[in-house]
Amino acid sequence: MARNVPVKDFFIGEGCPLVIISGPCVIESEEHSIKAAAELKKIFTEVGIPLIFKSSYDKANRSSIHSFRGPGLQEGLRILEKIKREFDLPVLTDVHTPEDAKSAGQVCDILQIPAFLCRQTDLLIAAALTGVVVNVKKGQFMAPWDMKNAVEKIQEHGNPNIILTDRGATFGYNNLVSDMRGIPIMQRCGVPVCFDATHSVQLPGGQGAGSGGQREFIEILAKASIAAGADCLFMETHPDPANAKSDKDSVIAFKELPSLLRKLKRLYEVVHE
Repeated sequence: MARNVPVKDFFIGEGCPLVIISGPCVIESEEHSIKAAAELKKIFTEVGIPLIFKSSYDKANRSSIHSFRGPGLQEGLRILEKIKREFDLPVLTDVHTPEDAKSAGQVCDILQIPAFLCRQTDLLIAAALTGVVVNVKKGQFMAPWDMKNAVEKIQEHGNPNIILTDRGATFGYNNLVSDMRGIPIMQRCGVPVCFDATHSVQLPGGQGAGSGGQREFIEILAKASIAAGADCLFMETHPDPANAKSDKDSVIAFKELPSLLRKLKRLYEVVHE
């Protein structure tokens, strides 16, 4: 039986309401992040879905050396701490090194292990030792059953609060495919499983110096993942996707969120009747 994971004043897992992780891919500025958090909290509160605010202080795996990466660790964590305090929201960010995990764990409610780093033992251990929830994205190169090893690395260092996230698998050049069988397979690891509906529509490196995306498939994959039993969703959002500094082709516009969230909430409730 999967363990339900506590986040702030709610749980993620079997028998729990739908939870969504959402926010701009990268922290573009303090002002931008604060406005985004305010608008997202309003939208999610009105729909009645718990929100975990997500944004990255450093996008360390951008396609090009010239791509915007974010404000860096110290400034990024300061902004996330302000959002957490002012809007009473749990916050999530990516970590890339054991040293960063220790610092981010003092601020964030959830530390996210990027897909390409899901096998990095020292990083997983460092995240585990912070005591906060650890969300491990399944590598595009990993079979879902092999994520049991990542779970064990965290559990054996005293942290039972783990989420696994599917974000598609490599399928030829510059493309991903989502196999919904991975959701129940990873749930057999005894942890909740999240589905990343926005990174799953990416075309990695598809624009040469950047990744493309097929935004029109986000809703389809989100619905499919809920039908397959996903415990929560990850969907990056932006007030103006055309001008987003990261992943502009695979984020959802704020104006499109309310309608989509209501559909997803209804579907989740039907699946879990």
